[in-house]
Amino acid sequence: MRQVILDTETTGLSPQQGHRITEIGCVEMIDRKLTGRTFQTYLNPERLIDAGAKAITGLTEEFLQDKPKFHEVVEDFLAFVKDSQLIIHNAPFDVGFLDSELARMEHPWETIERFTVVIDTLVMAREKHPGQKNNLDALCSRYKIDNSNREYHGALLDSEILARVYLAMTAGQTDMMLTDSNVDTQ
Repeated sequence: MRQVILDTETTGLSPQQGHRITEIGCVEMIDRKLTGRTFQTYLNPERLIDAGAKAITGLTEEFLQDKPKFHEVVEDFLAFVKDSQLIIHNAPFDVGFLDSELARMEHPWETIERFTVVIDTLVMAREKHPGQKNNLDALCSRYKIDNSNREYHGALLDSEILARVYLAMTAGQTDMMLTDSNVDTQ
């Protein structure tokens, strides 16, 4: 099974208010093993970045001004994620931004979920740990995953961290599947 763990960074909180993607980061996992294949790009959002987003990501307009625009990298990005399960923390946020970028350029894919399946780890975490904090930092603490090198939110780094969180959160599910498939029914 091919899964791609994905994260984006953005200029603000809402594509409906014209906010854009500033970074996409993805890591590939096949049969629950990280392959080392990644997709990462910074993007020129062609707009100002909200102060809050700058504080979280450390990205500035100056840094992004010579980076490619979304339409210049879209085909490479879609080729990387096509026919995979996308694992995203707070998927409606990232998917909303990706869908907005696709709509802006009238891309034939129209939506990310047209050619991928999306798994939201925030939903999984809320079901598994109701009433608790379930942001990425809280999950790292809960599952004892080192995220001490995370000074800023970065899409590739956060994807790598989320991959470890996802594997920890779903470890028992794999054990159960292996146990069930090894049962002799005769």
